[in-house]
Amino acid sequence: MRLRIGTRKSAMALAQTEEIARRLVAVAPDVDVEIVKFETTGDIDQTGKLLPHGGKGGAFVAEIRAAVRAGKLHAAMHSLKDMPGNEDTPGLVIGATLSRDSASDVLVLRPGLSVGELKGSGGKGFKIGTNAVRRAAYARRLFPEIEVIHYRGAADTRVRKLDHLEKQRLADGGAVGPADALIMARSGLERVGLASRIAYEFLVAEMLPAAGQGIVAVECAADDWSTRGLLAKIDDLAARRCADAEREVLWVLNGHCNSPIAGFATINGAQMSLTASVLDEGGQRFIEVSHSGPADRPRELGRAAGLELQAKGAAEIIERSRPPIIKA
Repeated sequence: MRLRIGTRKSAMALAQTEEIARRLVAVAPDVDVEIVKFETTGDIDQTGKLLPHGGKGGAFVAEIRAAVRAGKLHAAMHSLKDMPGNEDTPGLVIGATLSRDSASDVLVLRPGLSVGELKGSGGKGFKIGTNAVRRAAYARRLFPEIEVIHYRGAADTRVRKLDHLEKQRLADGGAVGPADALIMARSGLERVGLASRIAYEFLVAEMLPAAGQGIVAVECAADDWSTRGLLAKIDDLAARRCADAEREVLWVLNGHCNSPIAGFATINGAQMSLTASVLDEGGQRFIEVSHSGPADRPRELGRAAGLELQAKGAAEIIERSRPPIIKA
């Protein structure tokens, strides 16, 4: 059987897709996996913010999804955190979630700097680069004096820019930086062989991960039962249940790509624990809730957490973070 899987061209995305291929061949030796590389809108434009492209979903997911819908691909690889959690995907389903890698965020420092300097100064005089509003918000809570700068690009590219004191170009022709530090996902750095650059790993209590962070998802057509049957063989039940709980929070809150929303679930035996939060981009308003319940009812747990966040004022924070509507 031949299986065409679409993916982005970045080193991290290719590593993730190659892992899918290895797992598929291990459970179905007769399968012939073809990896089809896409240069998505988000890969082409590495200077502008993602919002004008429809957020991460529009920038990194939409084009590959369209190829699956058109029958050009059997499946598509996505980092689950890039998949919008507040909208339906007609005709598509997540056929498999791989076992979760580390979900934590980490700090990468420019050579010559130390974590002690950053913490001791409260961030004063430091420029920290990230494109994620969630990471920016948490960074401002942890380091009140920090200057957060817009920083985009593939994981290895961002580290190279950091080391070479390169400025980050902006869509309007300007530039920011250079950065002194970056906040990145541990799993991404591990995928591209740069785990040695991690200077500090944030505790979950310090920086709650994005919903789905560390989980690789494989999406396929809902009516393609042959592909669904194959992908089911590599599906990790624990990762799927955690993903369902975390993404239910996004669904309830109707968040968007500019909303600093976080959610992280863990399973211990038959029980699941879920912590979710909403905070404004300045990191000043912060709401966090925790729930526990049966691991085999993850969406109920996510719904309970989302509704409690709403009751505590999350909707107002999310609404204020929406971009203004520009009238023609």
